[in-house]
Amino acid sequence: MAKLYTRAGDAGETGLLGPARVSKDDPRVEAMGAVDELNAVIGLALVAQRENRVQDLLLKIQDDLFTVGAELAMVPGTAGAKVPRVAPEHVARLEAGIDAFDVGKITEFILPRGPEGLVRLHWARTVARRAERRVVTLSKHEPLNPEILRYMNRLSSVLYQLAVWVQRKSRKSPEHPSYEP
Repeated sequence: MAKLYTRAGDAGETGLLGPARVSKDDPRVEAMGAVDELNAVIGLALVAQRENRVQDLLLKIQDDLFTVGAELAMVPGTAGAKVPRVAPEHVARLEAGIDAFDVGKITEFILPRGPEGLVRLHWARTVARRAERRVVTLSKHEPLNPEILRYMNRLSSVLYQLAVWVQRKSRKSPEHPSYEP
């Protein structure tokens, strides 16, 4: 059986893609960890969704976040490293998702309460915003693919849009007759 521990991080360092080792509180590791946490929270939001359209978009976002994490884990300037990169198409997919779940004008404060799937989307939105802040911090220390910054900025917007869409849909649902936002 393969061992899941290596003891290589016992001194507070971790490896990146490439030969470099960095402190576990390095801005790059902080950004990677926040994106990883976001992917897990989106997984929780995903299992609570009933609409196939919402599920499909969340599945694509999880795949994209794996790409974001891989690119963040790559040591800048590592020659020959073949990791997927965040591209304009990733950002365009999020923008299409925002457009596809049109909720009209939002004139009220949106509170994170109601059906479980809705609240989990709000949780994912807040974790996405924190992950974006960690990526921005990293970008101040090291050059990053600008598409990562654009992607992370759109991601909290699409999660907000999905939460509002689910909330408005749940108001009309006979499954939640007592739910009033």
